[in-house]
Amino acid sequence: MRQFYGTTLSSRLMLGTAQYPSPAILSDAFRRSDASVATVSVRREAGRGGEGQDFWDLIAALGVKVLPNTAGCHSVREAVTTAHMARELFDTTWIKLEVIGHSDTLQPDPFGLVEAARILCDDGFEVFPYTTEDLVLADRLLEAGCQVLMPWGAPIGTGLGLNNIYGLRSLRAHFPDVAMVIDAGLGLPSHAAMAMELGYDAVLLNTAVSKAGDPAQMAKAFACAVEAGFLAHQADPMPARDMAAPSTPVIGKAFLE
Repeated sequence: MRQFYGTTLSSRLMLGTAQYPSPAILSDAFRRSDASVATVSVRREAGRGGEGQDFWDLIAALGVKVLPNTAGCHSVREAVTTAHMARELFDTTWIKLEVIGHSDTLQPDPFGLVEAARILCDDGFEVFPYTTEDLVLADRLLEAGCQVLMPWGAPIGTGLGLNNIYGLRSLRAHFPDVAMVIDAGLGLPSHAAMAMELGYDAVLLNTAVSKAGDPAQMAKAFACAVEAGFLAHQADPMPARDMAAPSTPVIGKAFLE
């Protein structure tokens, strides 16, 4: 398992904590998934009291690494302020950085993302930037101090899977030593398996599990898919080819007259 800012995670699956039908179902989904990381939105927290305390107690009971995020932030200032709130609230330097640039697609603002990443890295944060598969943007984020990249598979919450296989494969190939997580847009376990087959180190998802008819069962399905995809990548899959090739040798075959 590749390290994330010096931390080795116990699994390759990260789960969000939003939109579950109940706290009990959320807990069950995490238990079935064996997820190693829980992402939490700071905007759901009002502090260490009242409902905020109840939510924090629930997350702490999961026994996983917490990755706060700056979900819903549309400016550098807003994202940086939210990150500082998260560090104080959750006592962690990890932050999933989102700077949204387009309200319909929720695509990251590449300029604001790099600026915010540089500010936070300089301030001691360990930044997990939600980005696209753009190679130039990836390079700028690494130059800013990020050691992890989190390219989207598709727009958040769409369940479309991996929209740009070529781009994601190129990104993985250009930065082979960088920890990378496919984040957003995954709807089916097969999407997660495909991401792992491309050589990514982990996947992060929320809606595909929380909005499933049986979130706990879907969480287990994603756990199995992530592991299957990782094993397939490690096994060095056969290359695709245009022409058919017999799997049974023809040498020695009997010819009937």
